Amino acid sequence: MKLSFASLAVLSLASSSSAWAPVAVGSARKFAAAALFSVSTEQAGETGTFDFRLKFKDEEGSAISPWHDIPLMDGDNYNMVVEIPKMTKAKMEIATKEESNPIAQDEKKGKLRDYHGPIFWNYGCLPQTWEDPNAEHPELKVFGDDDPIDVVEIGSKALGMGSVVPVKPLGVLAMIDDGELDWKVLAVAVDDPLAEEYNDIDDVPESVKSGIREWFRWYKTPDDKPLNGFGFDEKYLDVKETKAVIEETHESWKKLKAGDTEAGKLWIN
Repeated sequence: MKLSFASLAVLSLASSSSAWAPVAVGSARKFAAAALFSVSTEQAGETGTFDFRLKFKDEEGSAISPWHDIPLMDGDNYNMVVEIPKMTKAKMEIATKEESNPIAQDEKKGKLRDYHGPIFWNYGCLPQTWEDPNAEHPELKVFGDDDPIDVVEIGSKALGMGSVVPVKPLGVLAMIDDGELDWKVLAVAVDDPLAEEYNDIDDVPESVKSGIREWFRWYKTPDDKPLNGFGFDEKYLDVKETKAVIEETHESWKKLKAGDTEAGKLWIN
């Protein structure tokens, strides 16, 4: 059975409200981060072009990396850097190999990448984490994908690109993408009404969990790519195991920053 993006939309939106309008990126915006400092973003280049960059600055106006300089934790919660607002199609990501790691639109074979249909959740990553491509998972026997760990935020509102949002992790999927381990943390923003209801993966409706899994299973197939797979019998790990996975990727990031692991082309200064 081949699922369409329309059928996945029904699965994913069955238990949550949606924000259908794209989120515009302004020239400069400020966000609170970890209650320790404020972060502003500044756009360079036109949206939808190869030159587009969303750069991050601290409260003094100095350039910072959203990957390395924003702390992982916000008290008992985790900071999520939003790369792709819900209901948008442009595949935006932190440019891990560029100076200061701005957000840019991913490109492949000389073309900017877009999803073939909108993503139905806010998507981003946890700063100060890294899925080590040199470390083999003891059970899954695959290596990390060389990126910060991904987050799928299932709250009711669209979050702006570049915003830093405290989230509560609920579970995690072990996606296997082209032979690499690509964890997907399922989380909810702490200020979303759903955060009062959801504390662990079993609290999340099955329609939402299935919608996320099937979206990520199928999303590359319009480009004649194979289906993505999932470890652990395609089940989500619970919140305790999720936090252990996050901590493991945080420790990998620490080794990367300390120079104990080869950085390759990654920008880590």
